[in-house]
Amino acid sequence: MRLKQGFLFAALVMVSQNVIAQSYVTGPQAIVYKTKKDYNKLVPVTLSEDKSQIVSYPHPSDVKIDDKLATPTQLKKGYLLDNRGINKNVAFLRMTYSEYAALSAPPSTAEMYAMIVDKDPIAAMCECGLRSSYKSPKKELNKLISKKRLKTTCKTVK
Repeated sequence: MRLKQGFLFAALVMVSQNVIAQSYVTGPQAIVYKTKKDYNKLVPVTLSEDKSQIVSYPHPSDVKIDDKLATPTQLKKGYLLDNRGINKNVAFLRMTYSEYAALSAPPSTAEMYAMIVDKDPIAAMCECGLRSSYKSPKKELNKLISKKRLKTTCKTVK
């Protein structure tokens, strides 16, 4: 009986270690989306659920990644891969990434709210898991799009 208890204990430890290891995997999601119009060069902000206020926005220094503007990556069939961390409550400002990056500080939230060009710009959005789980995000996501498996493989948000 002692051997069985030891085996059970070892199995429980292995299971609990696996669960713990999995719960610490974090990072940005691979967000694939389409917009109703071309907002690719415009800065995104996040609105509250009722769209009455801005709850999140980037600092001008945050709209670049390694000295390159963090505009979305073009995918097939009009889809885009987010590079900024948007969600279903995104809105776009009437300011390009280049213009925004040139600022020394962000405008006030009231000023930004007045610059919103569309409070409901998303035509479709999917969460496709952790971005780090893709060796080649653009290539792999384009494959899902081409095979019409994006909405069945990823979680549809909108």
